[in-house]
Amino acid sequence: MSINTRGRAVRRAVTAATLATLALGAAACGSSGGDPLVKSSSSPAGGPSAAAGDSAGSTVVVGSANFPENVLLGSIYSQALKAKGVKVEEKFNIGSREVLYGQLQNGSLTVLPEYNGALLGYLDAKATAVTKEDVNAALAKTLPATLGLLDSASAEDKDSLTVSQDVATQYNLKSISDLAAKAGEFSIGGPPEFKSRREQQFKDSYGLSFKEWKPTGETTANALKDGSIQVGNVFTTDPKIVQLKLVSLADPKNLFGAQNVTPLVNKAGVDAKATAALNAVSAKLDTAGLTDLMKRVAIDKEDPSVVAKDWLKANSLS
Repeated sequence: MSINTRGRAVRRAVTAATLATLALGAAACGSSGGDPLVKSSSSPAGGPSAAAGDSAGSTVVVGSANFPENVLLGSIYSQALKAKGVKVEEKFNIGSREVLYGQLQNGSLTVLPEYNGALLGYLDAKATAVTKEDVNAALAKTLPATLGLLDSASAEDKDSLTVSQDVATQYNLKSISDLAAKAGEFSIGGPPEFKSRREQQFKDSYGLSFKEWKPTGETTANALKDGSIQVGNVFTTDPKIVQLKLVSLADPKNLFGAQNVTPLVNKAGVDAKATAALNAVSAKLDTAGLTDLMKRVAIDKEDPSVVAKDWLKANSLS
């Protein structure tokens, strides 16, 4: 993903400066040390404290990464908040997690649609949690005190290593383990940051060393189909998997753990009303529904904001 940082603080200057100081302090401690966040029906994991009501009336800034599904999710969050009378500013297509996380810490952003397992892997490369519950518990201990998770949706968009049907058939590939004998001859593609995030993990878990890493981004599925790469990081809700007859390989060692769609928030910027609106989205969003929405965005080329509006209306959230 390209990095295109932008955005301005939306709180008063003194508050923004205070948050930035706290966030930098937390980052200097390795993004850890915050009190464990206890999930309950009244205060989700990392949810706003009682003092968060003081933020009522302020603007909630919803950000997103620069890939279509995350923009769609950002639009769903934004419109769900607006429907409940929350003032919202949208800052979509910003860049990768490496950029977004810092902006959430310093208060430039208030809410991000995240994927819990991917976020944990970013914060702790040695994390071993696999299930949604274990991942969220680990995140509660790892996130700085200024940030928190709201409820995770059942909707899950996992990373996968995917190949074309021809490659799967030719080399009898069914799982990532089957790549070991051929990885040295294969080119692998994915988002620009995919190599730095995953190369060592593939070596450690599966003994894989690929011939070449290519930053294929949103074109990964097409690159698999045309043969310019043999293996690609394609997200499991990508409708091109079915459209192009691709094969996502099994992950027997659970390198890709749970990746449930989860709102990540700067706790000072969300109150009870915003929390309830976002948790209501999570309660309705499932994997099949997200995959259907992504077909409209990625294949039918519909505007993500229109697709988001339709989904919210269909689920009585607007």
